[in-house]
Amino acid sequence: MNLKTLQLRNRSTINAYLTLLAICIATFLQAQNNNIKNDSFWDTKNGEPIYSQGGGIFKFLDHETGEEKYYWYGVHYKQAEMYRADPSVTQARNNFVGVSCYTSTDLVNWKFEDNVLTQEEVFKDSERQWAWLGRMGVAYVKEADKYVLIIQYGARVLFATADSPLGPFKKSYVKSMEDWIGTTNTGDQTVFTDEDTGKSYLVYSYGKGRHKIYISEIGLKNDTITLLNYKQVFKGAGREGNCMFKYKGKYYLAASQLYGWDGSNAYYLVADDIFGPYLPENDMQVFSGAEDDYAHISQTGFFVTVRGSKQETAIFCGDRWADFAGNGLGYNQWCPLSFDGFVPYFNSINSWNLNEKTGEWEVAADNNWIKNPSFEADRKQIPSHKKPVQTRLLGWETTVINGTEISLDSLSPVLNHANTEEERKVVIGERSLNMSDSVNFIRKVHQTITSSPYVTFENDTYNLKAKIKNSDGFKYLKMYAKSGAKHLEVVVTDKNETWTTISIKNIEVTNNEVEVGFLADGKAGAYCLVDDVSLVKSN
Repeated sequence: MNLKTLQLRNRSTINAYLTLLAICIATFLQAQNNNIKNDSFWDTKNGEPIYSQGGGIFKFLDHETGEEKYYWYGVHYKQAEMYRADPSVTQARNNFVGVSCYTSTDLVNWKFEDNVLTQEEVFKDSERQWAWLGRMGVAYVKEADKYVLIIQYGARVLFATADSPLGPFKKSYVKSMEDWIGTTNTGDQTVFTDEDTGKSYLVYSYGKGRHKIYISEIGLKNDTITLLNYKQVFKGAGREGNCMFKYKGKYYLAASQLYGWDGSNAYYLVADDIFGPYLPENDMQVFSGAEDDYAHISQTGFFVTVRGSKQETAIFCGDRWADFAGNGLGYNQWCPLSFDGFVPYFNSINSWNLNEKTGEWEVAADNNWIKNPSFEADRKQIPSHKKPVQTRLLGWETTVINGTEISLDSLSPVLNHANTEEERKVVIGERSLNMSDSVNFIRKVHQTITSSPYVTFENDTYNLKAKIKNSDGFKYLKMYAKSGAKHLEVVVTDKNETWTTISIKNIEVTNNEVEVGFLADGKAGAYCLVDDVSLVKSN
């Protein structure tokens, strides 16, 4: 073999390696770019903060390129900026800045376009320069060749129109709903567009008590874009966060409980026709999988159905409100749904990857498998006499081995601690786990992680981590992980007056299951606080 042949062969080998490396890097970057990470504040692809709550995502054509894009509209509140800048403070108001618009081709990488409805436009004819604005959506009305933005405005509904999906939207008129449903306002609303027909609808509830849900088609009447009709499709327990989606030909009506700003269970009904009947009639069902952390500590906001080349995937897009704080980081919590026939299942996932082209999704390697890891699903003191009445922390089991039993009695130990502003500079949110009692006690608080019907909890090695703050007075205080025959633990021997991170590394999970938790044997008055628990793959 001559020198020239050897050089060519080496060059060919190097080129092959470089090509393989480029493919690997591209695949890695694509996976990274397609990652949806909950429990965090989101940014655009240019690194700008995303502020978009109580809105919806719609497909429209770009007027300049003719390309179909996703347009995400939501409300930008001043307090959302303030909480993001300082998560240690819960904000008291919700001042409207504008309706923001972001565009994307893959539902993950977003570009900020503009505030398409501004504060100046809304209040230009009003002496009052503040009112509640929220729960909105945008529809294209073919007959008028215009786009309409419909948003709650005080105790009525505001309609604004534009020639482009990018606005600017101009205030058209304000509508009272009293002649139709008996209240001037809607009790939460969203806009739903049926991709198969091109028609759009307003989904909303009765303004007082919110125990009835209605659907109205959006269209042109007497040269005005308005609601054409209304049909009551539900009557029963109070519901809010009303929205809907379509999956494989079925219409799903969804809503949350009346928990105000807090996260809650998510409910649904199913129908073959947009106007119903929705079944089971007047008996909304809880999304299985949403119970352990109140739909990933969120409230129903809207849904996106991805019709990919390989599968159809419906995405639950929840809002975190809670005065823009108090329930963990991030305002937008998106989780994929799975289906057993036409029965939906809520996959509460912290981190996952979406391929918008194929419709496929998978759990990401950095997913935190702990449910309610920062104890923010229970925003109230638990046990709680107030709605929701409960005696357990969501996602966690408390076993009293010795000491006072947990109950609604006033003598019961409190299971969660109200974090101070100073503590919230170190830990997330308003609440943390509290292990304490007025008598000598032995208590275990634990969670079992295993596969769900649609997501496999893989046999692999994991790291368990938590932040603790504790007094002295403990015979023993432990964090542990148990899988199969193996039991690992870290023993806390010292008093920790400030939040301290403890961890257990390289936990080998077998049989797709692990129990993690905290075990305390303390004297009367001793306490241990726990927050920000995570269980993530080691690699």
